[in-house]
Amino acid sequence: MKQFQLKGLMMFCLLLFFISIGGTAASAAVEQRVYDNANLLTSSEIAELEAVAAEHSRKHGTDFLFLTSEEQAPFFIVEYMGDFFDTWAVENGQENAVLLTMNIATRDVYLAGFGTAETTLNNQRVNMVLDRIIPDMQRGDYAGAFRETVTTSSRYMEFRPGVNPENIFFKTWFQLAVALLLGGIVVGSMLYNSGGRVTTTAGTYFDGDNSRVTGKLDQFRNKTVSRRRVPKKSSGGGSGFGGGGVTGGGRSFSGGGRKF
Repeated sequence: MKQFQLKGLMMFCLLLFFISIGGTAASAAVEQRVYDNANLLTSSEIAELEAVAAEHSRKHGTDFLFLTSEEQAPFFIVEYMGDFFDTWAVENGQENAVLLTMNIATRDVYLAGFGTAETTLNNQRVNMVLDRIIPDMQRGDYAGAFRETVTTSSRYMEFRPGVNPENIFFKTWFQLAVALLLGGIVVGSMLYNSGGRVTTTAGTYFDGDNSRVTGKLDQFRNKTVSRRRVPKKSSGGGSGFGGGGVTGGGRSFSGGGRKF
């Protein structure tokens, strides 16, 4: 009887183990995540990006993919991205992915979230990621922009849908400042109450019956002039487009694109 119970316990533990790794099995099987058809990255940059993408892909059970192109106009980046992912998803048996597509010839970039990433990296979060990587792309730092795409998207995906991941209340420096402020208030209150109560006021030494105003004097001291800056149109970021859709193979996605 005990031997039977022991075998049952072992089977149950194995079942839990396979369930726990099931979400990351597909991501672990993917060998290539960087498809640099435009030859924008060095071999060392590709190796580093593959390692970072693999780490965060296992973390979320969602593959982080990169696709570059140098196709000349007319070029439709959303259609190009969709066709690529339809083929990739079938070949790799994986539907959860974050895909950054860039065409260097037309200066287009598009970021999309498929499967579970359509929710965890919705249109709003996609555009927040683009806000962070476009300056790097404009400087030609494509490796830095791709790496930032992985780390920022991964961080955003840790928050539940509907929450702004850039909310000031989630910032470590803000939480530290609040903690220090509250600590200062508590300590200040303790010091204030430990010094005894002061009963003397300004009225203690003032005789209102025998005091009066003996003279008045108005003297001009200075003049303050304030200036208001006229706002200027922002010059960064480029025009946005996209907003999600459906691929030719019927896969829906969140997304957003920019010119850089």
